[in-house]
Amino acid sequence: MNQISIRILVKYLTRKEKLNKVTFVLFPLIFFVIACSDYKTQTSDNLNWINDLEKAIETAKAESKAVLVNFTGSDWCNWCFKLSNEVFSQEEFKEYADENLILVKVDFPQSIPQSSETKAYNQSLAQKFGVQGFPTIIIINSQGKPVAKTGYRAGGPVNYINHIKSHLGS
Repeated sequence: MNQISIRILVKYLTRKEKLNKVTFVLFPLIFFVIACSDYKTQTSDNLNWINDLEKAIETAKAESKAVLVNFTGSDWCNWCFKLSNEVFSQEEFKEYADENLILVKVDFPQSIPQSSETKAYNQSLAQKFGVQGFPTIIIINSQGKPVAKTGYRAGGPVNYINHIKSHLGS
């Protein structure tokens, strides 16, 4: 090899090495941003959520159903997005919920406007159930007694349904 070829090769390898360093740093960063932002959209789960826990408990007693109370940050909480996307948005969960649950959503959004009454009501429920993070799920049996405090669980809708059933004794 002549000296010019060696210089070109050294120059090429140096550029390639710099490119590899940039790729080594940028690729994981880009992957992380994409992974974290995957759930940063509001989700639509097509479930029949209500906002009044007292009415939900009345209805649950009358229909012999349990109540699932979802304390959520619907427009900012990544774990809430995961729960909604992986469980609440799935047909298996919708079918189970339609037959067995009254669903209550207690939302703590950052950019969705709420009345001061709604904010105060939601805050009072969070205090009553000792909510310290999101999502927090409270399961109330058909007699109106809280039987579980849980949150996100990996494994999809069937796993989550079985988790709920285990607390309801069914």
